[in-house]
Amino acid sequence: MEHHSHSHSHGAHHHEPLNHNKAFAIGISLNVIFIAIEIFYGIAANSMALVADAGHNFSDVLGLLLAWGAAYLAKTLPSEKRTYGLRKSTILAAFFNAVILLIAVGAILIESIHKIISPEPIGGTTMMIVAGIGFIVNGATAMLFVKGKERDINIKGAFLHMAADAGISLGVVVTGLLINITGLFILDPVISVCIVIVITYGTWSLLRDSFELSMDAVPPHIDLNEVKSYLETIQGVSEVHDLHIWAMSTTETALTVHLVIPNEQKSDKFLEELCSQLHALYNIGHATIQIEKYTHEKKCEVGNA
Repeated sequence: MEHHSHSHSHGAHHHEPLNHNKAFAIGISLNVIFIAIEIFYGIAANSMALVADAGHNFSDVLGLLLAWGAAYLAKTLPSEKRTYGLRKSTILAAFFNAVILLIAVGAILIESIHKIISPEPIGGTTMMIVAGIGFIVNGATAMLFVKGKERDINIKGAFLHMAADAGISLGVVVTGLLINITGLFILDPVISVCIVIVITYGTWSLLRDSFELSMDAVPPHIDLNEVKSYLETIQGVSEVHDLHIWAMSTTETALTVHLVIPNEQKSDKFLEELCSQLHALYNIGHATIQIEKYTHEKKCEVGNA
């Protein structure tokens, strides 16, 4: 007679996502004010680099709003229709964050190429002052998201946006100085192109990782074969199959697996300890484990032949 044992654990040591409400509120407020300043003086100084940076900052505000909204939705309780709640919204927010940023840099690139073809006089000193303020604003905002960026790709997206902005602003300060020294106005759009390259490079990993997670891929910090090897070393386990690992949100990972244990009767305590170990070793907080006495060739799957 077949024997099945099933256990589901949310992880006894699962940590709640850090609350970044204050960081989002401060970051958004500072950037909205700075965008208005940057657009005004960018047009006044005829600086494409400043206007480009303002466009990038605007995309960052949208990104911060997306990330903040997703962090809020992730706390929504499960329902009969959405049994996992809205946790996955954090992954979608990170993905759209990357898409918005790439659209913004595309527009910047087009305008920069136009300025390279037809350079125009630029106020270097104004560029330096405004970009210097931007460096302080963006740097301070990025620091608000340092804590938690390694645990949450959604927060990492917010951090990358602001850290990139701080670097860009510093580049614009240097550009303004070089324009004052050399009188080469073409440096402004050239630096804008460099900004586009840097942003695109920094955004690619966010786009790739968030897309993979949205497709229920194994999170990048977990090696599926390593987890399987660990499960196979457990005393009494003769086979591991139907192992699936995926991200429920940007901070929570789930696992389902069947363990074939033919000669031993495992207790609930064994299952609880195994779930605890999976969390401690791989940060898997939602483990569903089924114990079987025999290998099953048939699966409950229906599809077209």
